[in-house]
Amino acid sequence: MVPEHGPQWDDPELTRLARRLRDAHRLVAPLPKQDRRRLIRQLLVITDLAKRDTALAARRLDAFLADFRPPPAAR
Repeated sequence: MVPEHGPQWDDPELTRLARRLRDAHRLVAPLPKQDRRRLIRQLLVITDLAKRDTALAARRLDAFLADFRPPPAAR
């Protein structure tokens, strides 16, 4: 069987992106249900994108985190 020509399991770039996505989910988790649903959908889109284009997913996550402001009730 020929190995796939994709990222390796120990790829530092993918590991960093996975950790940042995990941390973003943790930021969203305590929010009210309506806000949380919308933001989790955005994170899932970024996660799906990471399967095809890691660099673009990282840039989208950067933008998501830069724009992330918890609603006043969640602060």
